Amino acid sequence: MGVAADERRQLCDELDRVGPDQPTLCEGWTTRDLAVHLVTREHRPDALTGFVSKALGQRGDRIQGEFRERDYTALIDQIRQGPPKWNPLGIGAVDETVNTTEFYVHHEDVRRAQPDWRQRTTSPDLEEALWKSLTKVARMFYGRSPVGVVLRRPDGTEIAATRGPRTVRIQGEPSELVLHAFGRKPAQVTFDGNDADVLAVEDLRRSL
Repeated sequence: MGVAADERRQLCDELDRVGPDQPTLCEGWTTRDLAVHLVTREHRPDALTGFVSKALGQRGDRIQGEFRERDYTALIDQIRQGPPKWNPLGIGAVDETVNTTEFYVHHEDVRRAQPDWRQRTTSPDLEEALWKSLTKVARMFYGRSPVGVVLRRPDGTEIAATRGPRTVRIQGEPSELVLHAFGRKPAQVTFDGNDADVLAVEDLRRSL
């Protein structure tokens, strides 16, 4: 089992555990909304193209509304089963590249929105996969920063996300750095930089 499949399983287990209509870290989304998003993403990606036109947006809203009316457990079961054969997200290499971060972040969206959440122990394989993902997308999240941003993991390895007149180093495990990049709070990271520059980085709208 790959790390993406493992995060998928754990996310579904967590959605089952907390139940429908619970809060998540996705602003305005409940656990049901998140389950609808994940099913739509894999089974009706055409419903996520509302940014193209108003008509497509209305069509997408209708499709997602139909999913929202389904039984919550049935939605989770569909996520567990993975995408249909025609969807490239089901291909092993694509699954690992695209879904590892997707499912990790959404797993934490559910976990960390609950009052009893605790930071979990992650596997070395997951940390390496998330670090690899960060090397590809860090600039997308921090490229608009007015100061330089460097991501640093505990072993001293760094990613220069963007350059600027001064530099803020964000330090933490790859899993926590990913959450910070996606704008999730509380991400367990520390900062090295002057207070004004750290505030400027924190104020960036980073989530995709």
